[in-house]
Amino acid sequence: MTTKAPLPAPDSVTTTQNAAEGSGLQAGLKNRHLSMIAIGGVIGAGLFVGSGSGIATAGPGILISYLLVGILVVLVMRMLGEMAAANPSSGSFSAYADRALGRWAGFTIGWLYWFFWVVVLAVEATAGAKILAGWIPGVPQWGWALIVMVVLTATNLASVSSYGEFEFWFAGIKVVAIAAFIVIGGLAIFGLLPGSDHPASGFSNLTAHGGFLPNGPGAILTGILMVVFSFMGSEIVTLAAGETADPQAAVTKATNSVIWRIAVFYLGSILIVVSLLRWDDPAILKDGSYVAALSSIGIPHAGQIMNAIVLTSVLSCLNSGLYTASRMAFSLGRRSDAPAAFSRTTGRGVPQAAILASVVFGFVAVAFNYLWPDTVFQFLLNSSGAIALFVWLVICFSQLRMRKIIQRETPEKLVVRMWLYPYLTWATIAMITFVLVYMLTDTADGGGRDQVALSTLVAVGVAVFALIRERRGHKTPQDDVIPS
Repeated sequence: MTTKAPLPAPDSVTTTQNAAEGSGLQAGLKNRHLSMIAIGGVIGAGLFVGSGSGIATAGPGILISYLLVGILVVLVMRMLGEMAAANPSSGSFSAYADRALGRWAGFTIGWLYWFFWVVVLAVEATAGAKILAGWIPGVPQWGWALIVMVVLTATNLASVSSYGEFEFWFAGIKVVAIAAFIVIGGLAIFGLLPGSDHPASGFSNLTAHGGFLPNGPGAILTGILMVVFSFMGSEIVTLAAGETADPQAAVTKATNSVIWRIAVFYLGSILIVVSLLRWDDPAILKDGSYVAALSSIGIPHAGQIMNAIVLTSVLSCLNSGLYTASRMAFSLGRRSDAPAAFSRTTGRGVPQAAILASVVFGFVAVAFNYLWPDTVFQFLLNSSGAIALFVWLVICFSQLRMRKIIQRETPEKLVVRMWLYPYLTWATIAMITFVLVYMLTDTADGGGRDQVALSTLVAVGVAVFALIRERRGHKTPQDDVIPS
């Protein structure tokens, strides 16, 4: 692997004619699709479901936990945006690691990321099936899981524009829901919501019940562990950008907007929750933070409304998870790091084999969740739990090298720049490393220590395989460039 060849022009998107011959993806995503994919990638079901535990642990100080993780995500996305704007690719950070760190790094992180999303497919399919079975109990839960997976598989197989259209509406519902929650909750906080008997407490709940940090500053770190994984998915936009008409402009716009997206959707909505309710209100854990907040201001059927929103988030995550896994498999296939069939596309520019392979493993994981939830599936969860942080670390180290390569070979493509390079990059690496080390203090069954240990074990195993494979002289037809 050499770094002397110039960075190629983005080749993850081909013409319609070439796609018809099965050689590449199509530019089937519109700007409105990518805008909503960028937003949808930030707003996951974890925001609605997992925030209650974080509030109960850190009190109003959970806002600092969300702020710190939000800053971390903004920095990582800025680095990824710098590389993606210079060379949009369906393999994103895996392709950049391939060029910057070596073939073994691109192979390892690509397959780990694929594994992560395959496990997510099983988790989200089961969560969605549980909600649907509660509404229509005549269909068993496993039946709903099957239906959901089949429908979204068909969507992804149809065309990339079908995926984009579904995600546009899924993300749109989430955006409208959170925006309405912030507006309604804000009115209730100051006693301006018609028909609500909620006291106009302002922001007094932030300090009135044991202070802003009722469980001490250490709870902020615990809160970080509880919220960090709800941000996973923000990097999807850089994979999807390769299937737009103007990838460079799409990546630039998406990465520049990540700051306000996190500020509004995460910090804004959590601020409303901890302002409407005292942090130790039992309803936060019992009903969920958003349901408890809506109920406190007299919104009828708050639980069912939130279930519908969570279901939308689950379907959005499933849709994007299948898309992301298949595009990473496609990129690995293009680099000869996966079966060649993964790199072939249909006449509609869809990597059919990559999609089907991803969904088959997703179905297998769903079966494990029903048959052996506490053994096999728990192992899958734990062994993929820290991969999100590994991905962010790889992005950081890749950017350190790629900045020099881009400056040397194609400086005109450096349209997005990481702030205070390389100091903020190293600071981000230190922050991610600290989170991983702090996870080792979580000794609960299936907690942070298990996740870091098993994820590291799997990562080392894949990396060793990649190094052995590379030393045996495995080369690709385009060994000196970053294929898409």
